[in-house]
Amino acid sequence: MEIMCKNCHQVFKGHYCNNCGQSAETHKINVHFLWHDIQHGLLHFDKGILYSLKQLFTRPGHSIREFIEGKRARHFKPLSLVVVLATLYGLLYHYFHIDTFNHVQAPNLDSNFLNEWFATHFSWITVCSIPIYTIGTYLVFKNQGYNFVEFFVLNTFKAAQRISVQLLTIPAMIFLNNGSHMQQYTYTMYIIGVILIFWTNIQFFNKISKTRAFFLSILSHLIFLVCFFAIMIIILLVSGKLSN
Repeated sequence: MEIMCKNCHQVFKGHYCNNCGQSAETHKINVHFLWHDIQHGLLHFDKGILYSLKQLFTRPGHSIREFIEGKRARHFKPLSLVVVLATLYGLLYHYFHIDTFNHVQAPNLDSNFLNEWFATHFSWITVCSIPIYTIGTYLVFKNQGYNFVEFFVLNTFKAAQRISVQLLTIPAMIFLNNGSHMQQYTYTMYIIGVILIFWTNIQFFNKISKTRAFFLSILSHLIFLVCFFAIMIIILLVSGKLSN
């Protein structure tokens, strides 16, 4: 049966237009349409956030490598995934007035400013940190056959993985908020994040031994830390929130 595409007016057969890709079935926009869109855009297990998150916590390195090699139909786009998760985390962080900087002691450092700035800009901070992670990954693993942008995708998925853990621990952050154990919580989350990075790298770089991938991951993370803290110091100096 021939169908005329409602988008480009191409006559075609089948379920999708062979010219623009639009589905042959175009439903009336109503409550059912919106619910269907939410299910299949965000929550559908076979194509969306839940599928990508499941992969990131069951076989992270393998699934990311497959994504880079072309197996992408069921995944949520990595950068969009990070933005959605980071925005949600930033909103919750701000709404519950969570303070993770109350233990920071430094001359002329306004912890209230830093905490509010962190909450307001968390999504941007996360996205901007990905290229910094990628510098270390590229310098250390550049002989493994991937380009800088592919390493960027790898680190984007890893960022989504870490934010997901942070979202799951929001209740613990609320309970510990402004308490003496917040510093220990921060350190614990950092360690968990590093473990996830190493686990993902060991799976992703399957052409080298696990031992070599582990030690190269350490070197990559050290490069990230040097770059990250150098940039943060520059930002604080420029903003006048840290003394020279």
